[in-house]
Amino acid sequence: MKVNLLINGQKKTFLIEAGDYLLDTLRKQNYLSVKKGCDNSSCGVCTVLFDGKPIKACSLLTAKTEGHEVTTVEGIQDEADKLSDYFGQEGADQCGFCTPGMALAVHALKVENSNPTDEEIKEYLTGNLCRCTGYQSQHIAIRNYLEDK
Repeated sequence: MKVNLLINGQKKTFLIEAGDYLLDTLRKQNYLSVKKGCDNSSCGVCTVLFDGKPIKACSLLTAKTEGHEVTTVEGIQDEADKLSDYFGQEGADQCGFCTPGMALAVHALKVENSNPTDEEIKEYLTGNLCRCTGYQSQHIAIRNYLEDK
């Protein structure tokens, strides 16, 4: 089966099997920033933007993406680099495995709510897990990033 979608602003057509998940399709096409973690939508490392909203690519069938837009971290590279700088300043990034998914979620939050409360930040990022750092330094880095207009 063929599926047509827009990835990072480029029209793409992929041949897929009916049961393929978006995560696996993207990785087969060398979008390797989309990581494989838990396979049950609980860790967030496979986060992509689907029509601008963060979703877990391990739980979306590729067939359901027909005609939609998917953004990986490469599609927001400048913003991801900027956020990464803030993470580095706060010591909030150790192994980096969670960073692409986290960057996409933070970018979507910024677009949706440019001045969120601390509680709204925490709520929005629920489901994006980091096994290395703990969340305090990440939260400070994200707050600083969001405040940098």
